[in-house]
Amino acid sequence: MRICDEIEHRLRAAFAPDVLKVEDDSESHRGHGGWREGGETHFNVQIRAPHFADMSRIARHRAVHAALGPDLVGRIHALALDIQG
Repeated sequence: MRICDEIEHRLRAAFAPDVLKVEDDSESHRGHGGWREGGETHFNVQIRAPHFADMSRIARHRAVHAALGPDLVGRIHALALDIQG
């Protein structure tokens, strides 16, 4: 399974979001640190879910990282998060 699909699957399972967009932005980082041939190193995630409504920004980020798990996060070089409740 592609990392992009894993991210989407885990976030949908954890938060049942109203909006979820996962974009592999690796190609725009070609030649930069962490980039690998074949991509799947740099991601942009936009997620909207009621679960995040009363959480601070840092708590939202921690919740997303926890839902993804250390195994998946360890395979990603960069993860840009746009999270709203």
